[in-house]
Amino acid sequence: MKEKVILAYSGGLDTTAIIPWLKETYDYDVVCCCIDCGQGKELEGLEERAQYSGAAKLYIEDICDEFAEDYIIPCV
Repeated sequence: MKEKVILAYSGGLDTTAIIPWLKETYDYDVVCCCIDCGQGKELEGLEERAQYSGAAKLYIEDICDEFAEDYIIPCV
């Protein structure tokens, strides 16, 4: 069984390019995690991009409510 690595994935050029590099250099299964804190349409197509680059899986965690309640409201 291959070792796995978790990648904080934004879908940008740098995090997309690092997926095949991690696979080729270290023979890792790359599992991506993206945090949704209200980006909206920016997350469209993210799963396809990650998988096309070689990621084993992409998790998108929705933290909009928690982010607003714990950080935005106290700052206001």
